[in-house]
Amino acid sequence: MRIGELAARTEVSVRSLRYYEEQGLLISSRSPSGQRHYTEAEVERVRFIQRLYTAGLSSRTISELLPCVDTPSEINSDAALERMAQERERLSAHIDDLVRTRDALDGLMATARTQRDLQRTPT
Repeated sequence: MRIGELAARTEVSVRSLRYYEEQGLLISSRSPSGQRHYTEAEVERVRFIQRLYTAGLSSRTISELLPCVDTPSEINSDAALERMAQERERLSAHIDDLVRTRDALDGLMATARTQRDLQRTPT
């Protein structure tokens, strides 16, 4: 299938598919005229890549995990599990930061409400 069909079937832009290829996440064959051609297997691969992006992983991290998918082995699986554990720690730290930011915003909003209510109260 050509790149447009892969984009339509996976609901991913053609530009994203080209980027995936540039990053080594996706491989195509080329026609004599240079058009990209993909196999049916690439549909699921693109969906898998999208799930990893949705989980917050970078293209670099995804490229480190794909050997476990492409050539499963104990060594690849151990490396992938270690990398995913690192990503989980990174995401947990980010979540903690977001919670602190939200809590600080809640405090600012409470202060602003108090100030607003004081201004509305007739003296």
